Amino acid sequence: MNKRSKTIIASIVVCLPLLWAMTPAADSPNDSKSTTQLTRLDTTTTAMTTHNWSNDSDQQRLETVLSRMNQRLEQDMSDYEAQLIKGIVYFQHGQRQQAIDELTRLAQRAPTFHLAHLIRADMISSPFVNVSDIGQPGLLVDNRKQEIVSALRHEAMMRLQASLSPVDTTKVPVQLLNMGRNTQTALIVDKSRHRLYVYQRKGDDQPPEFIRDFYISTGRATGNKSNEGDLRTPEGVYFITSFIPDEKLPEKYGIGAFPTNYPNAFDQRLGKTGDGIWLHGTDRIYYSRPPLDSEGCVVLSNSDLHKIQHLIKPGVTPVVIADRIDWVDHQQWQQVRQEVLGSLDQWRQDWESMDVSKYLSHYSRSFWSGRHDYSSWQTYKSRVIRQKSFQKIGISDISLFYYPKQASSGKDLVVARFIQDYRSNNFNSETGKQLYFGKEQDHWRIVYEGRAL
Repeated sequence: MNKRSKTIIASIVVCLPLLWAMTPAADSPNDSKSTTQLTRLDTTTTAMTTHNWSNDSDQQRLETVLSRMNQRLEQDMSDYEAQLIKGIVYFQHGQRQQAIDELTRLAQRAPTFHLAHLIRADMISSPFVNVSDIGQPGLLVDNRKQEIVSALRHEAMMRLQASLSPVDTTKVPVQLLNMGRNTQTALIVDKSRHRLYVYQRKGDDQPPEFIRDFYISTGRATGNKSNEGDLRTPEGVYFITSFIPDEKLPEKYGIGAFPTNYPNAFDQRLGKTGDGIWLHGTDRIYYSRPPLDSEGCVVLSNSDLHKIQHLIKPGVTPVVIADRIDWVDHQQWQQVRQEVLGSLDQWRQDWESMDVSKYLSHYSRSFWSGRHDYSSWQTYKSRVIRQKSFQKIGISDISLFYYPKQASSGKDLVVARFIQDYRSNNFNSETGKQLYFGKEQDHWRIVYEGRAL
């Protein structure tokens, strides 16, 4: 997040509890009555403060946010989140009727967007009722209704935080170290922000390009998935395996579902259980679901899933899920990328040389592959190489994905996927290969080897 974004967030209401303590008395932001002090919740300290929105600097910041939302709507008229934020900014700008009109249009276009309806109702009632929070909790006596409204407040907070702190395009997720030529799109999930980021391959030796981001729901329970039925969303590097169309799914999955390969090889090594972690849509009676509402899947609105569906390629598209994304500048990204690419190519050269000692030096003592550990792998490869008079190894279409550190117990781990072209005197093959590199004493060594999907 850049300094400018932080300034905007510090000045605008980015968390909705007590948002409506300010009741604009006029539609003109310059009206003397519209300088009411606003109680807000500071997102960095959760401390209650008051802020007066009458000075020029704050009005300019509101205009900046409004301009950004208008740009989003120009690019996509069905960006309902941008329209929601636009209405909230109007309200904070003292333009109550314009805010209500904006959310009325939104409610008409997206009638199942319950959050928009709730905020619009609060805006309408604000001159007559002291609304201290979204949904007027003092009027709700039913516990279930209070739970629903609380979930909507959480959704509002997540949408506002993301909309008011846009992606810094001078930085890139370190998780996307290299996207092979066949991997045109990558999906990155930030569980802490309930956001899915879409990146596109830009070219050889270039960082991937940010396309857009979307609000998502994740598992009802927080933390990293470990057991079947724990209602948590897993963290790690995964790949889309297939697509299940609408007509073959129960209604709760919306317009379609993309299963992932959870549990992956690393998950299985850790003894994790469960399956059925999908990227999917939403039941049509809802526009979206609360932030913590799935059984472990990553859930988009049907509208948003439709926008990216054509970009997802089963068997190829990665889905990296992290508690928090690690953003780095392009220089840092290039440095880590070159280290891993260099280790990968040196492994290839030493394997091709048929020098068993050099080849095995690229493997960790904690290595595993199917039934093999390091010792049995050493025996197996030594026997195979004795049968060779020559071997030629080519690798292409290389993708590198840095494993989220929270999911790897703080260890540096990179998943490498590529096409391996193997030629020798007695065996030839071309296959998809997957290696897990772990960093050990400043050296990247292979901790797992197997076939790619």
